[in-house]
Amino acid sequence: MTIAANPLPGSPRLLLGPVLRHVGQDDATIWVETDRACVVEILGHRESTWCMAGHHYALVVLSGLPAGQSIDYDVRLDDQAVWPVAEDPRPRPRIRTLDVDAPVRIAFGSCRYARSETVADDTHYEPDALMVLARQLAGQDVASWPHALLMLGDQVYADETSEETRQRIRQRRDITTGSKEQVADYEEYTWLYAESWDDPDVRWLMSVLPSSMIFDDHDICDDWNTSRSWREDMQATDWWAERVIGGLASYWVYQHLGNLSPTDLAADELYQQVRGHGGDVEPLLRAFAEHADAEADGAKGTRWSYRRDFGPIRLLMIDSRCGRILDGQRSMIADNELDWISEQADGDYDHLLIGTSLPWLLARALHDIESWNEALADGVRGARLARWSETLRRAADLEHWAAFHSSFDSLADLIREVAQGKRGERAPATVCVLSGDVHHAYVARAIYDEPVSSQVYQLTCSPLHNYVPLVMKVAFRLAWSRLAERTARSLLSVVTRVPRTQLRWSREAGPYFGNEMMTFTAAGRIALVELARTRAEDSDSLHVVQRVALASD
Repeated sequence: MTIAANPLPGSPRLLLGPVLRHVGQDDATIWVETDRACVVEILGHRESTWCMAGHHYALVVLSGLPAGQSIDYDVRLDDQAVWPVAEDPRPRPRIRTLDVDAPVRIAFGSCRYARSETVADDTHYEPDALMVLARQLAGQDVASWPHALLMLGDQVYADETSEETRQRIRQRRDITTGSKEQVADYEEYTWLYAESWDDPDVRWLMSVLPSSMIFDDHDICDDWNTSRSWREDMQATDWWAERVIGGLASYWVYQHLGNLSPTDLAADELYQQVRGHGGDVEPLLRAFAEHADAEADGAKGTRWSYRRDFGPIRLLMIDSRCGRILDGQRSMIADNELDWISEQADGDYDHLLIGTSLPWLLARALHDIESWNEALADGVRGARLARWSETLRRAADLEHWAAFHSSFDSLADLIREVAQGKRGERAPATVCVLSGDVHHAYVARAIYDEPVSSQVYQLTCSPLHNYVPLVMKVAFRLAWSRLAERTARSLLSVVTRVPRTQLRWSREAGPYFGNEMMTFTAAGRIALVELARTRAEDSDSLHVVQRVALASD
């Protein structure tokens, strides 16, 4: 359903948004999609729309805002007010600029399948956590709201379409060939974003909470970039090229642009070309997407990773999907991107958050299985076992950080240096890796062989809106047991040695299942994390199931 403000006949309409993205101490960006070319005005700042494949967008950059304030705003298209809708009972959309001396709350989660209405007849699904959060916040004082929302992958499901989307696909093309009932191109990706973002509650939520996003596999295709053989098989199809172009181009438009600060946007050559193009920019973005997907000389064509600072909290969001290097020695991220990430870790801050869609620390039994499988797939026990291990890697989704062991170690090295105070005047109180993907939630505490000053955690939370079959729940619970850890290591070592790590980790909370969300809260160097979930019988409130103190001073 699209909400509009009953514009005059012939006037432009707001299709999606406003989506509040970057917010700093005195600036912000707001994204919109409109039904035609127009001028978008917010708080006196005007921006002309640009066109991609017949769709119209604008990212309005606001500057000179008062720090630490809550500022109501509306949206005007060609000088006509179109948002908020007059009869909307929810609080007005607003921007809360950062107060660097106040506590900061950051909510996060991943894996959101469409919206609750789309699967209303499927009893497997509990209420959408974003919808429930919106309803809860609408009745609370703004002072209690999170200051940011991190979406850690699978914002859309290109390979698992809803019945509503499948019907549209059948009306548009032949579903017996090509990508069949999965999305095929940019146009069909726009349907997914509309289906996901136009829920009235979620639309309001996204207009008031700044959001940072990163993709995971389902944004493009299940098991995206699992291995070189996977890429070769996909590239041999007659539909994959158009899928990845549409997926990466739409990700740039709907998700990535809003991740960038006004300073980053001003320096982004492609964005400036798009803004000043004057025509349809589809050729530009198609060429960009092809380049972004390509791998050459051990590097990828673009960098999707980025940094954000929330006062004394630094967020480094790492692309752990598109940036993978699969030719030669496999790695989760290219060396040049790892160098950039390492540079961004330098500095003084109280807390470092590292966002990556895939967990860095899994249940130890699963970690050992993935590391063991990678070693066999790399041929340490011969070609026959390598082929078998590659088949297992793809069939069982063995492709997390543990399955890219050199990258796991590189990230462990970086975190250790930060936690030892080698990247600033003193170590931060916490270093937390925030992830999703695995459809359960847990908190794990890392302990290095060498002494560190920071508390180091893996905070994993998913899904926001999906479900987990019973057999997977049982498997994940077993995987976290000490018996599974000891058994896996003993059995695996019969074939080849499981690669050693420089740290160990213990489960502090979880695993929990259901539609859920975590919130990281920091006040100075004190930090805690809270896990809340939805319930089928209550679609208006998230229910707290666990709080974990991460740092006490």
